[in-house]
Amino acid sequence: MKVSPIHDGLEHVPKKLQTLWIRSCEKMPRRRRLEIFPRMVKIHTGTSLLGQAVEAPKSPDEATLERVPNPHPNENYIARFTAPEFTALCPITGQPDFALLVIDYLPGPWLVESKSLKLYLTSFRNHGAFHEDCTLRIGKDLVLCFEPRWLRIGGYWYPRGGIPIDVFWAMGDLPEGTWVPDQGVPPYRGRG
Repeated sequence: MKVSPIHDGLEHVPKKLQTLWIRSCEKMPRRRRLEIFPRMVKIHTGTSLLGQAVEAPKSPDEATLERVPNPHPNENYIARFTAPEFTALCPITGQPDFALLVIDYLPGPWLVESKSLKLYLTSFRNHGAFHEDCTLRIGKDLVLCFEPRWLRIGGYWYPRGGIPIDVFWAMGDLPEGTWVPDQGVPPYRGRG
């Protein structure tokens, strides 16, 4: 039986996410898909990093995101992580780029373990990627790690060359009646 190129390489992805992925990339060339998924972060169930002295990974490809069971999997609640000092490198010039990241999610069966998230985000410090790539990669890695029912990420990048770039990505459907606060970041007027 011939496997559709859209399904190729998705055996490690949860079925629910496979469906979302297949819908979003039916017209995308296979080469582009392989640029996105094979480099995703390693996932560990449990807390191997918590309570341990651990060096920060040198790149997102070396990082491990850990997940733990959600004690309230049937409740509609939002968890938020804010990273006000996120840094990455421009892939062309090697100059540092700075951002405020706001990650909101409605948990499914898992929660992301916060120390592993901190180390994962720190791993971008020496990683060269454009703002859009960093923001979307983080969102997609988190979705693969802990399978949220809904997730959104806002990457509020500080200006370089006089232009701030804000990047937003979301997945899933938010159940009716779920309260999600505004991300609280005003339009650029000289943040700081």
